[in-house]
Amino acid sequence: MSGVQEQFEIKFRLPDGIDIGPRRFPPASTVATLKETIIAQWPKDKEKGPRTVNDLKLINAGKILENNKTLSECKSPICDFSGMTTMHVVVRAPTSSKQSGKRAATKAKGFRFSSIFMLPRVT
Repeated sequence: MSGVQEQFEIKFRLPDGIDIGPRRFPPASTVATLKETIIAQWPKDKEKGPRTVNDLKLINAGKILENNKTLSECKSPICDFSGMTTMHVVVRAPTSSKQSGKRAATKAKGFRFSSIFMLPRVT
């Protein structure tokens, strides 16, 4: 054995089409760790970037990745992280301080998607 641990090369596609990365991550990295990396490298010229890992969602192969899962646990036949992997970043829409009560709580759950994925119809 060479003693070199397998690493996943990942780049993150932001909602405006800009990429962060690529960077290499060990299989034991959690999704929350990836989100912390995104927050730390968020372009400084962008307004209202995410402040916490809960402000972001990561999507890979049409699947929303959970914060407490490791990259190894996220691997699947359609999401095998071979070669360069692009994960799409979804940012929680900011809430206005003018919104009140239930309406603000409902709006806070909304996310902006950077693109729409269409799967081919199987006949």
